[in-house]
Amino acid sequence: MSEVKKVVLGFSGGLDTTYCVKYLSEDKGYEVHSIIVNTGGFTEDELKHIEQHAYSLGVKTHTAINAVKSYYDSIIKFLIFGNVLKNNTYPLSVSAERLSQALHIAEHAKKLNADAVAHGSTGAGNDQVRFDMIFHIMIPGVEIITPIRDLQLSREAEITYLKGKGVNMNFEKSMYSINKGLWGTSVGGKETLNSKGILPEEAWPTQVTSTESKEVKLHFEKGELKGIDDKNFQHSTEAIQYLQSIAGPYGIGRDIHVGDTIIGIKGRVGFEAAAPMVILKAHHALEKHILTKWQLGWKDQLAQFYGNWLHEGQILDPVMRDIEAFLLHSQENVTGDVFVQLLPYRFHVIGIESAFDLMNSKFGKYGEMNSGFTGDDVRGFSKIFGNQVSIWHKVNQGS
Repeated sequence: MSEVKKVVLGFSGGLDTTYCVKYLSEDKGYEVHSIIVNTGGFTEDELKHIEQHAYSLGVKTHTAINAVKSYYDSIIKFLIFGNVLKNNTYPLSVSAERLSQALHIAEHAKKLNADAVAHGSTGAGNDQVRFDMIFHIMIPGVEIITPIRDLQLSREAEITYLKGKGVNMNFEKSMYSINKGLWGTSVGGKETLNSKGILPEEAWPTQVTSTESKEVKLHFEKGELKGIDDKNFQHSTEAIQYLQSIAGPYGIGRDIHVGDTIIGIKGRVGFEAAAPMVILKAHHALEKHILTKWQLGWKDQLAQFYGNWLHEGQILDPVMRDIEAFLLHSQENVTGDVFVQLLPYRFHVIGIESAFDLMNSKFGKYGEMNSGFTGDDVRGFSKIFGNQVSIWHKVNQGS
């Protein structure tokens, strides 16, 4: 008898991955090893329920990976350092966590010496590319199986199949698909399928319950959020989660992102990301006081590329390590406090306090008084600074 082949399946417990377990084990004869990678979107009770569901479907083993801290250390930290917002809007909530998940799934496949790896992506989105590409790089030669994509299955076909297999689960489709993680929550529904439409209040996972203005102090150390008001945190993930609990009930960070998918089509997705949006804007405000003009300028250019390349799944490209080295070094003095006012559906950065603040009255006050140079210095500087342009106009007058 030939040995039964092993397949590692990225498993969320939803309809698609539930189908994958039954299809791979009972129709294709694989020994299925399911894995869920928690990037901040699951409670302990939810993880236990998913584990029970996996074993009830017949998996050989089920593994839950707590990747929250490694996700931050390897990806989110650099998104903060770069103040990355895709299309000036989206903090890359889902795209970033998919890469963390794919990397852990690939490592698990290596550990089990699996013959194949599988995921439940459809053929219509970005995730299929992100998973496939990382698997091709990390575990070359290991077969990639994607039943939902390959069989072009409809939701109804999956439900009919699973009922025929005696699977008992909630087949009712929610009006909105929600994907929660440490760096934000995506929300998809009928309003995001077209070019016009806004999600209704009830679609947002976090309802607005805070209405009174509140000021919070965010303490950064070398670019990382380490404290909020009088609370200090050992790891920045704890600070992010705490800030989310404060800012989320204000309805802050809600928006709809319109973007270009890896596969060339346009897409819309709703998201709520209270903590990410507050952190990114607060961090950027601190940097504007501390970094020089060209540090800020080059950071913006590199960070935009970094965010776009990350969105397209290219986390393993060595150029990403090069940019991360630049971003890390740029944060050497980004330490201080940022004061933020929270209000329903919005927030304001009030200002900063830092020992590294270059807006220092010892060197002058903008628009009022200067102590670093004289008016004669400016007169000469202005003539030299515009000298080449002046020459160009003189040479080309009348041409």
